[in-house]
Order: sequence, then structure tokens, then C-alpha cells
Amino acid sequence: MKPTRAIGHLAVFVLCLLSACGVRGAVESDTIYLFSTFKYPEEDGLRYAYSLDGYHWSAISGLFLRAGVGGGIMRDPSVCRGPDGTWHVVWTTAWRGDRGFGYARSKDLEDWSEQRFIPVMAHEPTAVNVWAPELFYDDGAKKFMVCWASTIPGRYPDDLEPHDNNHRLYFTTTSDFTSFAPTKLFLDPGFSVIDGQILKVASRYVLLLKDNTRPRRNIRVAFGDSPVGPWGDISTNLTAKFTEGPCALKVGPEWLVYYDSYQAGRYGALKTRDFKNFADVTGEMAFPNGLKHGTAFKATRNDLDRITKTGAGQRDRRGSALE
Repeated sequence: MKPTRAIGHLAVFVLCLLSACGVRGAVESDTIYLFSTFKYPEEDGLRYAYSLDGYHWSAISGLFLRAGVGGGIMRDPSVCRGPDGTWHVVWTTAWRGDRGFGYARSKDLEDWSEQRFIPVMAHEPTAVNVWAPELFYDDGAKKFMVCWASTIPGRYPDDLEPHDNNHRLYFTTTSDFTSFAPTKLFLDPGFSVIDGQILKVASRYVLLLKDNTRPRRNIRVAFGDSPVGPWGDISTNLTAKFTEGPCALKVGPEWLVYYDSYQAGRYGALKTRDFKNFADVTGEMAFPNGLKHGTAFKATRNDLDRITKTGAGQRDRRGSALE
């Protein structure tokens, strides 16, 4: 048996064994969890980590989509599966200068379409950037939403923020990733805000966000009755200073909110059922070294088996593990 095939079969065997042995949160049936991420500081492309229970994460070797549009980097990859089973990914293509984001699609999380650059802020000639685009599928409207952060100097009072680093959240919608609705303001909370992720929680919607103001730079949460807002009841800080990139994953009856403690050089996590009361579960987590801002999402054991084999085969020619 080829080594890569053996690695893939071993991964699935271990998953099944852990589920049978009752590892905390190990899911029955076919569900596993993946995390889309990138390798800092190279920012070379799309990478994955996986987990059985949402608490213990391991890197998957290999580079699955090399950055190739806009400014040529890939940060903050957001992956979402559409109702037809197609996976979609959007990402940050440059720190500054690009007024759009990268996009590709895939049927299997490993073979991706030709990349495209989506110029969602081309109508704003002074826009500094397009950061951390985040995908959400609105099943009511049957459309995808893409939400991101941009600075348009002078559009909002700077207060303590640098003139070229005062963000608000914007969004567009699409049903096919070919035509896009005109860009609109998504959130102006009265302060600089980045890293927005929309969640559907029961009959309401939750928005995870980073308060990017100089005094704070931490994670907060807001609530709305629609995925396009309006957003209100914004919380105080949920995390310490110098935290960003929140993303949430529902595991059983609970939500796990992961975030990047970028100054400390580690990942943290909160646990909640209602997004009002949170418990810090960072000490219960295990993350691979180098995990960076992306999204956590459900996939299948077949997905894991396939990309594990593919990643192992790519180790030498296309990338390496996050570690």
C-alpha cells in the first residue's frame, strides 16, 4: 500500500476508534470538523486543520490552493458550502491597495477552480483595503452574503484611529459568484470594526466582530433579526486586548468561539449556548502551532480521508504542515 494511502486510512481508523471510545464531543455518523487557515508569515495559500470534537485540532499537511490573484497573498480564508454541495472560499489578497477579494470554488475541498478577483470596492477609489471577507449563506433569501472590512479615509470620524486604519463593515450578496449586488454598508457601530462573522442561532442572528479601536482591539458580539441587520445590543469585550479573527462552530448544543490572541501567539476559545453567557475553555483546547484566522466548519469523514491523502502527497512539492 502506498504511504499516502496508508496515512489517509489510518486517519479515518483513528477517527472511528476515538468515536467508539467516547472521546468528548466525538460525533456519531459522518461529521468531522475542518478549519480553513494559512501559514504565517508566508501567506502562501489555503491550508486545513481538522478535529473530531471541536476541542482537539491537528494540522493537515499540504497546500490546497496557492494564492494567485490581487496582491498575491492569501489571508483569512473563509469557506462555506452551498445548498448544491459546492464549496466556496474567499480571502484577503493584500494588506493594502486591493479593493476586492479572492474567490474560488470546489466540489471536494482539494481541486479548486481558477481563482478570480472580485472588485467589490472598485467604486470607492480612496478605499485603502478589503480585509477578511466572510461568507454566509442566507437560506431565506437563497443567496450568499460576503461581509468584509474596509477603510475609506475621511468617511467616519477618526477619533484615536489612524486616518488610513479606521474600518467599517461592508457587504454584497450573490447567488452564483458571477454577478454581485451593489456593495452596501453593513455595520457602523461608531467605532473601527473588522472581522465580522454572521451566525444563525435559533430564530435570530449573531454577529461576531472585532472592536479594532486603539484602546480595545478585542472581540464583541451583536444581535439582529436579519442577516443584514440592523445590529444592536452590542456586548462589552468578551476577550482580552489584542485578540481578533473570531469564528464559531456549533458542537452539540453549544457554540465554540475561536479567536486569535495574536500578540500572545496562540489561539483561545469561548463556550456559549446563548451568546450572552460565556465560559473560557482555552485550557481545554489543543491547536496546531501556526493556526491563523480562518473559519471552522462541518465536513465528512470522506472529506477528511481524501484531503489527508492529498495533503500528504503534496508535502514535498507544494507545502508543509502548519508546524
